[in-house]
Amino acid sequence: MRIDIVTLFPEVFSSVLEESIVGRARKKGALQICCHQLRSFSPDGKGRVDDTVFGGGKGMLLAAEPFARCIDALCEHLGKRPHILYMSPRGKVLDQAMARRLSKEEGLLILCGHYEGVDERVLEEYKAEEVSIGDYVLTGGELPAMILADAVSRMLPGVLSEELCFTEESHFSGLLEYPQYTKPECWRGRKVPPVLLSGHHEKIRKWHRREALRVTKERRPDLLRGYPLSAEDRKLLEEPEELL
Repeated sequence: MRIDIVTLFPEVFSSVLEESIVGRARKKGALQICCHQLRSFSPDGKGRVDDTVFGGGKGMLLAAEPFARCIDALCEHLGKRPHILYMSPRGKVLDQAMARRLSKEEGLLILCGHYEGVDERVLEEYKAEEVSIGDYVLTGGELPAMILADAVSRMLPGVLSEELCFTEESHFSGLLEYPQYTKPECWRGRKVPPVLLSGHHEKIRKWHRREALRVTKERRPDLLRGYPLSAEDRKLLEEPEELL
C-alpha cells in the first residue's frame, strides 16, 4: 500500500513513521509513505496557503486551491485517485473496523488541516472521508494522520511478523485483549497465573478467552453489549479461574 500525506509539516512524520515496525516495513517495501509540503502547491508562488474566513471568526483557514493542486498532481502521477481522507474532529471516530477497511484500499491520501481547518469546498470536490481520532480538538491533523497511518499499516501483509500479532489484540475481535506476562514468574510478590505455566493448551486458550471477556466487561461494557456471546463465552464468564 501507498499512503500519501499532505501537510504543512512533513518533517514531523519522519521521527515516527521511519522507526520501529512501520519503519522496517517501509525499508523492506511492504509499505510506502510519502509526505507532501502543502506550501509547494501555493498558487501565488510565495508559499501562502491560508486566508481569512468569510463571515468572520478568529484564525486563518487553509484555502482549497493548494490542496486541489496537490491532489490533482498526485492523481496524475499515480494514474488513479487514491481514497482521500481528511483528519477532522467532526469525522467518524477511527476504530479497528475502520482501520481494517482502509487497509484494503490500494492507496490512501490523507489531508492534514491546521489553523481553523480547510475550505469546505475542497472536501466536497474530492469527496473526502472525514476521520476523527476522538472527541477533542488538536492544533493540526498531523498527529491524527500518524495514528491513522500506523493503525492501517500494521494490518497490511508483511508488516507484522505473524497475523496473530494483531488478530488477538484489543478491538480486532470486538473484545479487549487479555492480560499478558513475561519472566520472572514472580515479580514483587505478584505471580503469573498458574494456568499459563501449565503447558495445557486448551486450558490456556480458555483462560485467554475468559480474561478477554472479563476485561471487556469491566472496562468497556459498551463493547460487550450486542457482542455475539457463544454458549462457551457465557459459561467462561461464570466460571471461577481455578476451574479452568
